[in-house]
Amino acid sequence: MTMLIAYLRLMRAGWVMAREGVIASLPADGLRGAALFAYRIAKRLARRSSQKTERAERLARAVERLGPSYVKLCQFLATRPDVVGQSLARDLSLLQDRMDTFPVGKAKERIADSIGLPVETLYSRFGDAIAAASIAQVHPAEIDDAGGTRKVAVKVVRPGIRQRFYHDLASFFLVAEMAETLVPASRRLRPVEIARTLEQTTKIEMDMRLEAAALSELAENTRDDPGFRVPAVDWERTGRDVVTMEWVDGIKISEIEALRAAGHDPVHLSEVLIQSFLRHTLRDGFFHADMHQGNLFVDRQGLIVAVDMGIVGRLGKKERRFLAEILYGFIKRDYQRVAEVHFEAGYVPAHHNVASFAQAIRAIGEPIHGQSAETISMAKLLTLLFEVTELFDMETRPELIMLQKTMVVVEGVSRLLDPHFNMWKASEPVVGDWIARNLGPARVVADIRDGIHAAAKLAEQAPDLAERAERLSQEIDEMSRSGLRFDPETAEAIGKAEARHMRSGRIALWVIALMAIYIAFQL
Repeated sequence: MTMLIAYLRLMRAGWVMAREGVIASLPADGLRGAALFAYRIAKRLARRSSQKTERAERLARAVERLGPSYVKLCQFLATRPDVVGQSLARDLSLLQDRMDTFPVGKAKERIADSIGLPVETLYSRFGDAIAAASIAQVHPAEIDDAGGTRKVAVKVVRPGIRQRFYHDLASFFLVAEMAETLVPASRRLRPVEIARTLEQTTKIEMDMRLEAAALSELAENTRDDPGFRVPAVDWERTGRDVVTMEWVDGIKISEIEALRAAGHDPVHLSEVLIQSFLRHTLRDGFFHADMHQGNLFVDRQGLIVAVDMGIVGRLGKKERRFLAEILYGFIKRDYQRVAEVHFEAGYVPAHHNVASFAQAIRAIGEPIHGQSAETISMAKLLTLLFEVTELFDMETRPELIMLQKTMVVVEGVSRLLDPHFNMWKASEPVVGDWIARNLGPARVVADIRDGIHAAAKLAEQAPDLAERAERLSQEIDEMSRSGLRFDPETAEAIGKAEARHMRSGRIALWVIALMAIYIAFQL
């Protein structure tokens, strides 16, 4: 039944995409056989009115009809140009995550269920929603305490969003599995793994306690950083479906004239923004992955305040070293070293030639060195780098793609603040300091320390590992003497699984047949 529902939901999504002209707006290069036939049918199904609009507008209409789950899917795919291509990723990034608000009474019910206390006990005033997105909406509220009245922002999860997302997610997995089965070239991009990543990130985003934890972690990391902060969390009024945080009285970072009128220097803010992001990335390995201009404010003290941390990114020590070394290699024009770093990290399969890869890297680096520093984009450099690595079978690294996408956004905001923004000059103090600390003698010391720590942990586990190895050896000996046998329960389970598989196949054929009949009548 679950599989049937997934097929039906997928059919509906395909119908909406076809009618709104989204499929017709996609390139048909390389399509053959059944895929080309389906594409031609989709073009015939498109509304005539859709042919006069841009693809981004067609996407917006289709997503609006399909609902919140598809908004999140499009937001996620906008961060994966390696999967959907640069052009489509740009169109997806233009989609606004704005939905109709749900009644304030429903919001109060969710807060009371999540915290265990009525809203009137938690807040002295609770206002109507001022903003609504696919997963949650925000309400202004006030709290009376010993220090007087303080204003807070209350973010409440949309009713029914979890159930709807989980149902739609089955369709997303179905498409991913079909892509891996029918399109061998897509396996390098790991579509099923992408669907799992979407599932995990959205689960996190739908639990307000985890967003509160992200705010708290970033606040601790940046406590002593100049020019940047995040709102304080009110943990007493935070639960699974609600997070209460400090209300930010500030100017949107995109309102340049208002910033100047308030006495803030946009040029200085552009440097603070990029340096803050690089500190979070290189030093902490934890960054706000949705730092667009709508989520950034400047408070009265001139500090940049980042809100809405539903999406975050993490980089391990290896990924941070990889990033720093390739940036340093491009600066020094050491393309051989940039290539070697990719192979050392295991990102490019060993059967490829390092010198050939270095040649491809040079094709990216040399044109950059012919430009002025003000026109060189670090984000564009990383984009070109990931495009080249595709030629060398480099597997998708979701954490690096998310970093690259976030860097595009942050760099764009910095250039909005300062049209003559020099990315390399602004980032040098942070990147240079990190390289000095982590790629010189200090790196050797840190590696030795980590090695000793790992060896100590392994020594602690040695008795348990020896016991497991002995038990495994005995089981293998027994299998070699007696052969591999299934108990009755296992055999029965295998039979049931095979029956389900056959049943799912028959259901799929019926669904496809019904869809063909439906399309025929529509035509």
